[in-house]
Amino acid sequence: MGRHGAVTFKGNPLTLVGEEVKVGVTAPEFDLACFGANGMQHITKADIVGKPTIISVVPSLDTPVCQVQTKTFNTRLAEMGDRINALTVSLDLPFAMNRFCGAEDIKAMQSGSDYMDRSFGTRWGVLIDELKILARAVFVLDAKGVVQYAQVVTEVASEPDYDAAIAALQKLT
Repeated sequence: MGRHGAVTFKGNPLTLVGEEVKVGVTAPEFDLACFGANGMQHITKADIVGKPTIISVVPSLDTPVCQVQTKTFNTRLAEMGDRINALTVSLDLPFAMNRFCGAEDIKAMQSGSDYMDRSFGTRWGVLIDELKILARAVFVLDAKGVVQYAQVVTEVASEPDYDAAIAALQKLT
């Protein structure tokens, strides 16, 4: 089931695939590919349970707003260290995500790619049907994996509300 007009790109209405993930629900499962010290690996929901988590969803790290979003969260979350999990999710290939994060010294955030089957996008309700990329969104989960903050940015070309997301995360630490 799609939610037409849930987001726009430069004013044009787009359809999001899947159900909207709202505050108070248990976060949907996911299995993301990442490039780690031992080559190709996976990040799943089980890997993040136990600590408060912020999930920053971006269309592509090859675009300026997504780069700003990732760098901003990386800088602002660094002081929380290992008290939290921080994850950037996109449909970029894990190799490209790894290259960007290395070049930009992104150390406070892991990156996970939904390129294999777009299941994160559909389960979390952020896959843009017309473009087959993820919408811009931010989710904050408590240590049990319950959603405590959710923002799907209504205009894909706009940045998320960093202050609100970080405030929601700080309440959990």
